[in-house]
Amino acid sequence: MKKLILATIAFVGFTFIACSDSKSENNTTNADSNKVYEIKFAHVVSANTPKGKAADLFAKRVQELSNGRIKVHVFPSAQLVDDDKVFQELKRNNVQIAAPSFSKFTPIAKEFNLWDVPFIFRDTQHLHNVMDGEVGQILKDIISAKGYIALDYWDAGFKQFSTNKKPIIVPSDAEGQKMRIMSSKVLEEQTKAMKAIPQVLPFGEVYSALQTGVVDAAENPLSNLYNSKFYEVQSSITMSNHGYLGYLVVASEKFWQELPSDLQEVVKTAMREATIYEREESAKEEEMLLDKLKKDDKTGTQIFELNYEQKKQWQDLMVGIYPKFYDLIGKDLIEKTLNTK
Repeated sequence: MKKLILATIAFVGFTFIACSDSKSENNTTNADSNKVYEIKFAHVVSANTPKGKAADLFAKRVQELSNGRIKVHVFPSAQLVDDDKVFQELKRNNVQIAAPSFSKFTPIAKEFNLWDVPFIFRDTQHLHNVMDGEVGQILKDIISAKGYIALDYWDAGFKQFSTNKKPIIVPSDAEGQKMRIMSSKVLEEQTKAMKAIPQVLPFGEVYSALQTGVVDAAENPLSNLYNSKFYEVQSSITMSNHGYLGYLVVASEKFWQELPSDLQEVVKTAMREATIYEREESAKEEEMLLDKLKKDDKTGTQIFELNYEQKKQWQDLMVGIYPKFYDLIGKDLIEKTLNTK
């Protein structure tokens, strides 16, 4: 864990260099030292989640490090605005910081479909190296070019397959199963490669659809599987880690340009700390939820873990569909991700 923290600090410290544009770099440290800057940090999950706790830590550390010159007000659970409207509120500077999920970025940056590409990340360390390295910076630069300040990546978790039919251990097991997916060209191609039948449904309808057989299978992080009680209507869960869900913390460009450069550094430092903490909390939560599913689930849901040979079957199959995403994501970006050490 110490190695992970040190590596994260090094990578995150490097990537923050590009957060400021020329206008913000011209800010001086001689601004009115009595002025208090207010930050509204809006997010859509509860305060007791890894993201919620990290947002609160960020608020605490910003106030401490700035000696009260910055005050952060955190609005969890979409109390202020939901992620579908948060980008326009950032543009208007009605919200100063937000942490939308990657899927919310795809309409403004198609390259963010990269995070949906199945089996592209070897493990959590590889994922974080991608985020905190060249690929992550390229994606941040794309968002910065759209008029936002891209700060850092936070974890939500890897996705797992679940089903109430034949357990999905190898690709052939999924054949003919109706699988609920989010609206995504990448996820549609993934599902077709498995010879399953993609079914796009809103998240709020998934439980009843699984219960009634409208769909047979789904893909979710453990937090969704447990908190939404999908395990009650699924006979098996496969720890496939085949796809990833995450967040990018972004700031209002207008706010950032008005913030003195010394306080920009305070925000960056507090964000580094919050990022490390959020990723650690996310890993702890996944471990805890898996344990709960194994011990507390009274419905007898089976949990399967893939061995090396089984995972290789998936990887070999999915690599074959990567060229279909070259026009959407970029061949170079996919290859850089695969080649990240």
